[in-house]
Amino acid sequence: MNTEELKQKIVEAIKELRSSAKKRNFVQSFDLAINLRNIDLKKPENRIKGEVELPYKPKERKICFIADNLLPEIKKLNDPYVFPLKKDEIQKISKREAKKLARKYDFFLCEAPLMTLVGRFLGPALGPRNKMPKPVPPTGDVKKFVESAKKTVRFAVKNSPVVHVLVGNENMSDEEVAENIIALYNRVVSLLPKGESQIKDAYLKLTMSRAVKLW
Repeated sequence: MNTEELKQKIVEAIKELRSSAKKRNFVQSFDLAINLRNIDLKKPENRIKGEVELPYKPKERKICFIADNLLPEIKKLNDPYVFPLKKDEIQKISKREAKKLARKYDFFLCEAPLMTLVGRFLGPALGPRNKMPKPVPPTGDVKKFVESAKKTVRFAVKNSPVVHVLVGNENMSDEEVAENIIALYNRVVSLLPKGESQIKDAYLKLTMSRAVKLW
């Protein structure tokens, strides 16, 4: 099946999902589950994890940007979903507060020279949640990194052979959601030891709906 045929098949599934789902008083997310097969998770090398920048932002995401010299550039963005964390605040964060931060923000960015400091004080809270910050060079384009973070999703396969990822929301077009799904699918396949042969099936659902099978 080529990309266009796959996209059309996914779009049809999305339309079916929209038509059968009950209307809610909030914007629901599209959640994708890709089930794997013939993968031994007892072997550390098979516990894959990765990230992919999707073509379209799947939802509004809260981003914590840990910075020092880049703080003025972050403030210039005037983005209500980007929250700066100063260098001198990191060492004051307790283990309990670090866990709260990990739960509060969807994605973390960090000025590269501060990564060691962040690893020491926030690593134990962020690492297990697959939320370690993406480093940003001190001369990096802050806006570019923020826009990339808003479209990036991360996934990890640990104890069960399934990849769960949020790939869109009801306000997006069917085609946009489909393109996000294809981008994620291709990334997962690229990380599997035996590629596409280890994909069992995939299901898509809204936050509060039944799931429909994609393939």
